[in-house]
Amino acid sequence: MSSLVDDANTSPSQDAREKNRERFELELEFVQSLANPYYLQSLAQQNILDQPAFINFVEYLQYWREKDYARFIHYPHALHHLELLRHARFRTEIKKDEWREYINQKQFDHWRTWYHDRATLYRHT
Repeated sequence: MSSLVDDANTSPSQDAREKNRERFELELEFVQSLANPYYLQSLAQQNILDQPAFINFVEYLQYWREKDYARFIHYPHALHHLELLRHARFRTEIKKDEWREYINQKQFDHWRTWYHDRATLYRHT
């Protein structure tokens, strides 16, 4: 009998934890998708980036830039783009192919040189 009572008492807590985990995973996946300039351009061309609800969501997601959450991010450019999405000019310019390509190239150059610089550093230590 006591196990039925215990199960009934833990179930809401487990449900809440599961919902929090799902929300965490969905938000993490979305924030990481922001590292992709093509995805950002797609959102911009659909006029999603200028919707007040999206702008509010971007403000809400800024918590991912905090140390305790940023450690889960695999694509650091996502956090940079999350910050850039706060600016109306970025949200407007990313609609343009040349702007998207510029960001894509800068991102590629960063990855290319970061790996090279890091490999060089480890060879000298």
